[in-house]
Amino acid sequence: MTSSNRIIVAMLAVVVLAGAFWVLLLSPKRQELSKLETRVVAEQAALAQSRAAVSTGLEAQKAFPDEYQQLVVLGTATPADSETASLLVQLNQIADRSKVRFLGFQLDSSGGGEAVPTESAAVGASAESGSYPSATEVAASTMPLGASIGTAGLAVMPYTLTFTGDFFQIAKFIRGLDSLVKTKNEAVEVTGRLITINGFSLGADSSAGFPHLEGSFSVTTYLVPPGQGVTGGATPTAPASEVTGEQVAATTGASE
Repeated sequence: MTSSNRIIVAMLAVVVLAGAFWVLLLSPKRQELSKLETRVVAEQAALAQSRAAVSTGLEAQKAFPDEYQQLVVLGTATPADSETASLLVQLNQIADRSKVRFLGFQLDSSGGGEAVPTESAAVGASAESGSYPSATEVAASTMPLGASIGTAGLAVMPYTLTFTGDFFQIAKFIRGLDSLVKTKNEAVEVTGRLITINGFSLGADSSAGFPHLEGSFSVTTYLVPPGQGVTGGATPTAPASEVTGEQVAATTGASE
């Protein structure tokens, strides 16, 4: 074999070795590097998302005391129970400021909304039909007597108010009812119960005569949904539910 042939064979051998080196060693490493780069990008995105979540959580934690206090204040407008005693106190205060005299305060069982089944009625119905009452029916059965389900799932309690006074005194009384809950843009100012006036009738006072009037007002008060409570399970130190260690592990595993 001539020297030129030996050179050609050597060059071919080098090319073959370089190709084998590429196929057997470098190519798999490059593929692995590409996969690692893809995973790094995904982990960086997950890290950025986690940091954003942490930042949002810290901001929420900082604002939580004020939000909880606002929730408690809103609970004054729509309590979890009928709170008849406090409602009477508020109405009497408004009546004193308006110079009207109360004649009657009566729960109107025929008011709007769907009637709430009692617990015994729900059980009896399930026995006859062979089915169990729904969670909504069971929760509704725990509401105060006279309450019914209104719009948006809120419980409603209708009352009839009867009082006497002149026209301007009655108008002042109505303004007092309306001012218990006031809204301005997104701000809500609560000093008492949320009350809506459904209808009214005015007539001459049978004892004092005109211009003294006797007014009968049909009003509605509201309660929070059954089983929810005013704060929805939240406490002064924590929301209703917190992320558990298992949920964190599951989230971490999903990101991997």
